[in-house]
Amino acid sequence: QLQLVESGGGLVQPGGSLRLSCAASGSTLDDYSIGWFRQVPGKEREGVLCTTARSPVTNYASSVKERFFVSRDKTNNTVSLEMGSLKPEDTGVYYCAASSAKYWCSTSDSGNYNYWGQGAQVTVSS
Repeated sequence: QLQLVESGGGLVQPGGSLRLSCAASGSTLDDYSIGWFRQVPGKEREGVLCTTARSPVTNYASSVKERFFVSRDKTNNTVSLEMGSLKPEDTGVYYCAASSAKYWCSTSDSGNYNYWGQGAQVTVSS
């Protein structure tokens, strides 16, 4: 059973950078497509980006394009979300999610992700 744990959240000033990590146990994360989502109280969960496990494709929400990037570390069985040029509207709880569908990922269809981390708070404020 795949388990995911996020780390790296915190408080950052506007314009700053932050990296979130999603560490996996119980299975090889490289066999899963990954999605990163965020949620603010009172709002629906929003897909940030996703990347497929095979024939890698990465899809970005327009709000984060060219500011957020994803990378995999096979050695440590982790996936990282690199966030740059952060804005106050990037504030939220960020979740990594994994899907066993190797050639599919979506930032708008969270229901097809089988496994979720517990979330990491990111606050962008001066």
